[in-house]
Parts: sequence; C-alpha cells; structure tokens
Amino acid sequence: MEQALVFNLQKFSIHDGAGIRTDVFFQGCNLRCGWCSNPESQPMEPLPGEKATAYTVPALVAELVKDKPFYEESGGGVTLTGGEALLHPDFVLALCEALHHEGIPVAIETAACVNEDVFARVLAAVDFAYIDLKHYDDAKHRAGTGVGNALILRNIAYALKSKTPAVLRIPVIPGFNDGEVDFLGFVNVLKELGAKEVQLLPFHQLGESKYKRLQLQYAYDGQKQMRDGDVSAFADALLSAGIEVQIGG
Repeated sequence: MEQALVFNLQKFSIHDGAGIRTDVFFQGCNLRCGWCSNPESQPMEPLPGEKATAYTVPALVAELVKDKPFYEESGGGVTLTGGEALLHPDFVLALCEALHHEGIPVAIETAACVNEDVFARVLAAVDFAYIDLKHYDDAKHRAGTGVGNALILRNIAYALKSKTPAVLRIPVIPGFNDGEVDFLGFVNVLKELGAKEVQLLPFHQLGESKYKRLQLQYAYDGQKQMRDGDVSAFADALLSAGIEVQIGG
C-alpha cells in the first residue's frame, strides 16, 4: 500500500482555511526559497536527526478523523501542505477521497510547481486551494526559489478559471519582492490572471532557529520581521487595481 512521509501534523490550526483545522505537512519540496520557514521539509527524505512518519491513507485518515467534531463545530477541516503536497499526487487524491467519505472538507496549500495534469486532478479533488506566487518575474523567481514561474503561472491561470475556489498568497520578502516596482509588476500579472483576491504574508522569522539547529545557511539571518503596516503600500496598490486584499493568512 502506498505511503507518504509526513513531518508534522498541526492540530487545532486556525490558519490555512476556515474554522479549526489539522494541517498535514508532507515531506519534500521542489522549491528552495531562501526564506523557507520549514527547511527540514525540503528533501524528500528527512535530514539527519529529523523525523517524519510514513503513513498509509487509512492510517492518516484514522488520525485525522479524531478531530472531526471540532471540524464540524467550527466549519473547519484538513489542509494539505508541506513541503509540497502535490509531490505525492496519488496519495493526496486517495486521501481526499477518503476524507470526503468521512464528511471532512479538504484544502490544499501549494506552490503549484507541478505537472499541469497533476495540478488539475488534485485541484478538482479538493474543496479550496491556497496558491503561492513568490514573484511575477521569471528570472527573479528563479533567483529566489531555484525555479522559474512559467509553469506556476499556467497552473494559477487554470485554477482561477476552475470550479474550485482558490486564493493567491504572496509572501512579502525584504529585498526580493517588496519594492514599488514589484507592486506594479504583481498588479499587472494578477490582472492578467484575473485574480480577485490576494493574501499578503509579511516576512517572519519563525523558521530562523531551525537553520541554526540544522546547521544550514540562512539567507535572511538577522533580518527584521515585517509588520502588517510594512506591506500597506503593496496592499494599496492591489486595492487600487480592484483586487481584494487580506494581510496575513
């Protein structure tokens, strides 16, 4: 029976979707964002000293269903994240089917940097999607994450025309995508995509201690965290273009 590695189950989460949720953090990511708050999630196998649990779909559902009363009372559910959940497409599809059989809604949080067919199949299987867009410019996206954004933009365009509700998320990173020219660049691309709603996620340092523990180089070591007010100019640019904005997840 197929298994997938999960490095964390975050219960009673109030982010990444409505109500009380359990966030399922899958091991493995195909981006290498310099500001990543979960660097331990990037390799497909756990780093030395780190742990991940190999779950079958029935075993993971058995764990997730324990909090079904909280999901029902709050209008919550399960959110699949990572790492990158879409690197485990067959497992994720089977998990969505099993959770829906239990009456549990499923959301996904993804960077959308996967095969378009895989993206379309998983998108159709979930109830809601959060999709990250790190940068509007392909070269700058590649410099900051290790991959270009052409495939991501195609998948975003598909998602925004699909029947599955989807919201774009932009992590606002100092020196990477937080300049006035970036605001205008994002506005132009988002308008072309037909985006109606965006979440701005101000840079934080929640993962800083992990780099030290794992003895990994951290590009944003010592960088001051952003406050909500630090992204107000970005929010104003989006609002002026008719795009609804939420600051924070």
